[in-house]
Amino acid sequence: MSSGRRRCRPPGGSPFLAPKARGYRGVRSAWLLLALVAGCAPAIREAPRSTIREVPAHGAPGAQQGQASWYGKEQHGHPTANGERFDMNALTAAHLTLRMGTRVRVTNLRNGRSVVVRINDRGPYSKKRIIDVSYAAARELDMLDAGVVPARVEVVAP
Repeated sequence: MSSGRRRCRPPGGSPFLAPKARGYRGVRSAWLLLALVAGCAPAIREAPRSTIREVPAHGAPGAQQGQASWYGKEQHGHPTANGERFDMNALTAAHLTLRMGTRVRVTNLRNGRSVVVRINDRGPYSKKRIIDVSYAAARELDMLDAGVVPARVEVVAP
């Protein structure tokens, strides 16, 4: 029955492991377990990028000129893009790219009046406008009746 070869099968052992490999059984099992766990781990992904491109306040290129508009009562008390509640009586504004908290000087080019406002929201979403100011800022700029005026926006402080 036997051809002179001894079958190596230790009690509870696998017939597929050579006699020398039996000592490495725990190591092989550990590597296999590690490979399985690593394969099931979620891949490290880069954080999603914001759809809004922010321009650093220090690197803001000069002044912008375009149309300015204002918003007030209809948005009063609603959350802004930075999470605070909109206060139409505060000197704040919405800009598409400047960092939140940046202070800018807005000048009404029709009458030369200017006011410093803090960016706390995103907008305006009209292609022709560069900034939306709060009711209080619009009052300082004397633009309440006009609604939209030509304006210049200059970064004052980050």
